[in-house]
Amino acid sequence: MSTATAAPSTPSGTATVSLTPIFVQLKLSLLKNGLKGSSKRKAAYFGALAFALVAAFFVTLSLALLRGNAHASAVVVLLAAVLALGWTFMPLFFPTGDETLDPSRLVMLPLRPRPLVRALLVSSLVGIGPLFTLCLAIGSAIALAHGAAGAVAAVLAVPLLLLGCVALARAVATANVRLLTSRKGRDLALLSGLLIAVGAQVANFAGQRLFQSGGLEKLQPAEEIVRWLPPASAIGMVDSASEGSYGMAAGQLLVTLAALALLLWFWERSLTKLMVTPDGSTIAAAKPKKERGAGAGGGLWSLLPDDRTGASMQRSLRYIVRDPKTKAAWVSALAIGLIIPVANALQGQGSVYLACFGSGMIGVQMYNQFGQDTSAFWMVAQTISGPRDAYEELRARALALALVTVPYTAVVAVVTAALVGDWPGLPSALGLALALLGSMLCTGALASARFPYSIPTDGAFKNVAPGQGALAWMGIFGGLFASALICSPVIVLTVVLHGSATAWILLPAGVAWGTLAAWAGLRLAAPTVARKLPEILMAVSKG
Repeated sequence: MSTATAAPSTPSGTATVSLTPIFVQLKLSLLKNGLKGSSKRKAAYFGALAFALVAAFFVTLSLALLRGNAHASAVVVLLAAVLALGWTFMPLFFPTGDETLDPSRLVMLPLRPRPLVRALLVSSLVGIGPLFTLCLAIGSAIALAHGAAGAVAAVLAVPLLLLGCVALARAVATANVRLLTSRKGRDLALLSGLLIAVGAQVANFAGQRLFQSGGLEKLQPAEEIVRWLPPASAIGMVDSASEGSYGMAAGQLLVTLAALALLLWFWERSLTKLMVTPDGSTIAAAKPKKERGAGAGGGLWSLLPDDRTGASMQRSLRYIVRDPKTKAAWVSALAIGLIIPVANALQGQGSVYLACFGSGMIGVQMYNQFGQDTSAFWMVAQTISGPRDAYEELRARALALALVTVPYTAVVAVVTAALVGDWPGLPSALGLALALLGSMLCTGALASARFPYSIPTDGAFKNVAPGQGALAWMGIFGGLFASALICSPVIVLTVVLHGSATAWILLPAGVAWGTLAAWAGLRLAAPTVARKLPEILMAVSKG
């Protein structure tokens, strides 16, 4: 495994073949061949390319129009820092975004680390992301460059910012490649939706507060610090040179170059370690297995009933923890269900009744219960001999969902009430949210029985098998509309009793109504499940 540090000696007088053009050609060939034979992939790639070009044009134009603005440096420098931050963490949440250049695939080749780093760095400049970054860097340089010194600094800053971002992304990805190719690493991708949702709300909230409290002048203190942090320091160098602060510009140039050199050294070291160290999975496989202290049903699982209901609940809860698609759906639902009420409350537009949004997001997980089993549903089908068994199976799945959702809904309601200061409205809001949850358990059971569809295991963002999209939308949107109708008596009662002293009665009324609705839905769906087992198995096995 010493292939990373030693290469076969070449005869004297023989020219060493440069890896850089080979890797660039390899990247272009893989991109080209990846688009063959798939019209959907072509449409997605060229659509993304067109969108990136249009966005890059308008971003570059917007930055260029900042030229001469008193606060242009604050906007441009901070934007460069945000761009570098995105390049740093993007590989952690989208580890399969550039599988063509995974360095672990080059372990068995006799390549030295330094030429390999150089070749990977240059080939990494091929793609939509680097093109967008280049446009943004050019726009940033145009916004700040004034005079001959500023122009010279801009010519240096554009490639330094681009190389700094790409090297940062590659160094982080290489250092974590063992993690990113493992199951735990793939689970990091689940957080991408959470981060996007949180980031959007934070950006919205920060933007509102910024323009309410002094505008862009508030960014100046942060910009004074960030302009010394590479690779944003390359853009700060342009502003310093344009202002005539040549000593400061020289210092920022040195900081940028030193950081880039340090990144390349760290990348080379990580690459060497990666190519000479055995895979952790092999080491773990070689170790003797430890004696397990508890059985599969030990620990908290022992609190579940020791019957079919407990076994089915445990299976459903394990799906949430272990199945990537189910985990992604739950993480997104839990995060967004809390973010929306909290974000609206922090912006002064909140209501305690937005707690219903949290229960609604989780209630959607009841739809297509059998789809998460995929072809393994045949094992469940073997245990169902009639409507009674089907009812117990559906009831166990609903109880597993309620085991998480009920306390979660209570937490969201309490947090929202505390943020908006509406404690008197908490009982009615919580009661309405639980009634809505029960209604969605009802319609979710019926949709699972009548509109099952397959969830493909391949592809992180493909949640419906081809040809079953209509089934999915019919079940979800039809169920949501029916849930609102089922919950309408509690909604009317909430409107009538809003603000009155007897509004607290909505809490027990909502719990009772939700329980009744869930029980009725399970009872109605059970005969359909028992009768349509072959059809359900066929529908959920297409992925």
